[in-house]
Amino acid sequence: MTVQTKLASQLNRKDERPNIELARELMEVNHIEGIQEIVENLANPNKRIKADCIKVAYEIGRVKPELISDYAEIFIDLLKDSNNRLVWGAMQVLSTLTEISSIALMKHLHTIKWAVKTGSVITTDKGILTLAKLAMLNEQNHERIFPFLIEHLKNCRTKEVPQHAESILLAITEASKEDFLNALKEREPYMTKPQVRRIQKIYRQIAE
Repeated sequence: MTVQTKLASQLNRKDERPNIELARELMEVNHIEGIQEIVENLANPNKRIKADCIKVAYEIGRVKPELISDYAEIFIDLLKDSNNRLVWGAMQVLSTLTEISSIALMKHLHTIKWAVKTGSVITTDKGILTLAKLAMLNEQNHERIFPFLIEHLKNCRTKEVPQHAESILLAITEASKEDFLNALKEREPYMTKPQVRRIQKIYRQIAE
């Protein structure tokens, strides 16, 4: 029995449980060949199989990123795909690889930024998280990424500000704190009360 036969779509299931269970099974035994089959099927003509495989990849990356880190550039290439499910799924996977595959991701920083600017809501959400996690790794990354994050914070839709600010908070340094707070204060007058409460929580975290 191949790994493919255990995917949700091949079991005529509408839920993600089989894909989550398959990811767990592959991780438990470090099934390298099975994981390679999952990655290869990201190019399968069947859209449901591709969607299943990107979910399996994300679940593996979330727990054992080292098992899929060799495929980082494949996931980066998927950011250019016409299939939106693959694009935001790939960005989800990349958000789990920021530490272990940081060199590969920084090499393709332009592609990640482009996907953030042009992608769906989920792609942008996960892309901001991915960039923030990369920016927090070292000063060089921070210098290349943080201005983009601040510019995004100043111009994204108001309802996105709290969530994206919470992600960007990961990358805040003493030197960049003022720019971050200024960007939030500029947006605050246009927010709803629940949104403001989330921003105020960020202020408290920075002050601690």
